[in-house]
Amino acid sequence: VLEEIGIIFRDDAEALALWKEAGADVKGERVHFPKGLCRSLLKTAPSIYTQHARNPDRSVQIGGNATVFAPVYGPPFVRDLDGNRRYATIEDFQNFVKLAYMAPSIHHSGGTVCEPVDVPVNKRHLDMIYAHIRYSDKPFMGSVTAPERAEDTVAMAKLVFGDDFVENNTVLTSLINANSPMVFDETMLGALKVYSRHNQACIVTPFILAGAMSPVTVAGTLTQVLAEVLAGASFTQLIRPGAPVLFGTFASSISMQSGAPTFGTPEPSLVSYGAAQLARRLGLPFRTGGSLCASKIPDAQAAYESANTLNSTILAGTNFVLHSAGWLEGGLASCYEKFMMDIDQLGMQQKFCEGVDLSENGQAMDAIRQVGPGSHYLGCDHTQANFQTAFYRSNIADNNSYEQWLAEGEKTAPQRANELARRWLESYEAPHLDPAIDEALKEFIAKKKGSMPDAFT
Repeated sequence: VLEEIGIIFRDDAEALALWKEAGADVKGERVHFPKGLCRSLLKTAPSIYTQHARNPDRSVQIGGNATVFAPVYGPPFVRDLDGNRRYATIEDFQNFVKLAYMAPSIHHSGGTVCEPVDVPVNKRHLDMIYAHIRYSDKPFMGSVTAPERAEDTVAMAKLVFGDDFVENNTVLTSLINANSPMVFDETMLGALKVYSRHNQACIVTPFILAGAMSPVTVAGTLTQVLAEVLAGASFTQLIRPGAPVLFGTFASSISMQSGAPTFGTPEPSLVSYGAAQLARRLGLPFRTGGSLCASKIPDAQAAYESANTLNSTILAGTNFVLHSAGWLEGGLASCYEKFMMDIDQLGMQQKFCEGVDLSENGQAMDAIRQVGPGSHYLGCDHTQANFQTAFYRSNIADNNSYEQWLAEGEKTAPQRANELARRWLESYEAPHLDPAIDEALKEFIAKKKGSMPDAFT
């Protein structure tokens, strides 16, 4: 594919010149890659790196055996706590950042947790990055909607971490989508170049709706995914050898009757498994999956589609999981209730991934000896010492008797999730941020906003 068909690098003369200098055959905007060129360039990309958070205890390893959960990314709508579907606001954005900060099973604050349409398009990235910094101390993602917005993100990160630290460490992750099939456009390439030049991470991700943007077969889709990732990921190394880059894939199928995207189906899971193996072969960290569904409300369809997607994501050995919590309606809506339900499931998956404790305490031979045949373990010393942490305890699921459930109001899982979200937001306390840094960020934002008129397109 890379050699015979090629990849288009659209509206980016610099990218075409760099590829030509590297030995590729450039015909117009289409780049044909000699066999082995992309893999040779990727030898400088790290297989494991650390994304630093402003709170060092929140820093995360990307790659290896680590799995990092981050929230939903990109929806223009929210399903709010009053049951309304509406356009998202900056208050919603801040709320989701706060909830992600409070959730132990969310390791990363994510990026565009929803699109705050009440803020001008050309200025909202400033408020979004500030929200991640001010209302959380977990690592976060940068803006990719224009190169200058990526530069603003890096500048704000330098106010938090310092110039030298940012240039020599990774404090930002960015989502760089291929315009499948086999195109990288000027916007994504511009953001990629900014982040790579500053040693910040890029998740190069073909955005695939199989049957429309890739072949209908799993093997055909994997072939195209690999070609697009090889082209985009190796380009980061042309910009700055050693800059962190992830092998990403977002693969869904479509209904061949309506053309609508489908989620939780078998074929995208098989794509994830195959892509994960290819990423490991290339020595790159891997991103895929999440808690994806097509349902319009947090119902049974949302639950089983999300579970299907998340289970395959975990079993694939995914390193970075975007859309881990809050995704609804095929990614068009961020849902408060589903966010809370999803983070509960993430906690279960984290417990599952810890595996089996084979220590002396884990084997529990003393308990077996103490209890012996025909008795029970409820009161034995080992149970008393371990019962609080022995089993995962859901804060959403109802496991009480039918009578108790009736007495407590016959609440559904979404209702319990709604109540929990309200309690968390009411009890939220912001992490400490140095007042001098906070003031510098506010001054930067005010100066940037004052330098341009509002634009909503």
